[in-house]
Amino acid sequence: MYYQTVIARAYPRIIGQQREKSWLFFDIFLPLLSVCAYVFVYRAIKAPEDYIGFVVIGGAMTAFWMNVLWSMSSQLYWEKEQGNLALYIMSPTSMMAVLLGMALGGLLATTLRALVIIVLGSLFFNVHYVVTSFLQLFAVFFLAMVALYGLGMMAASLYLLLSREAWHISNLAQEPVYLFSGFYFPIKSFSFWISAVASIIPLTLGLDAMRQLVFKTGPSLGFVSVPIEIIVLCILSVVFLFAARLMLAYMEKLAIREGRLTENRR
Repeated sequence: MYYQTVIARAYPRIIGQQREKSWLFFDIFLPLLSVCAYVFVYRAIKAPEDYIGFVVIGGAMTAFWMNVLWSMSSQLYWEKEQGNLALYIMSPTSMMAVLLGMALGGLLATTLRALVIIVLGSLFFNVHYVVTSFLQLFAVFFLAMVALYGLGMMAASLYLLLSREAWHISNLAQEPVYLFSGFYFPIKSFSFWISAVASIIPLTLGLDAMRQLVFKTGPSLGFVSVPIEIIVLCILSVVFLFAARLMLAYMEKLAIREGRLTENRR
């Protein structure tokens, strides 16, 4: 039942996004516009050429943050508005399986879009990569995605409890994370403590580690060493997934005890 639920919830995320062609435009070409803007700024100020690559990688990773913010964190709230949340809670399956399926489906669909952004950005701006360790690169990406979508699963319950505030929280969280996670520049530019606090967001360390592993000047511009960032990402993955499980359990108990969580507040 658990794995069937995961597959059932992942399927519409993968297939449905391919059917809505307008989403392809918003998910691929709009992030490319931001990438182009930063690339032209860096070239105007004659920044090191690797900064162009930093921007391309960061622009691709924005797709994951947008997917977590709008398709994961806000999902349970939207399901409540559509009347589906009560069916999820009453069903014999686990809510964790429902969210895990959403996460896996969204991750696969978003990965394809991120790859397109990297390929197009690299071709347009002639970005050169020097990968020092494919194993570490895969480990960093995998752990960053586990931690990030764990954060999204935890936030889904929080958004639901906050009800109509979910829309405002998503709008509020979007741009600050672009800044403090260093999507378009190395987070080493911040002070140590600002970078350390920003590391709570998994993409911060994930981006920093990937840049260290694929660019020649990456290690000199990194926040901390890659092994340390891998360890921290492992910790964040466990913490966020455990917190997501606790939040979902609390949400289900609240729905059973008060009987109003699945209804719109008047």
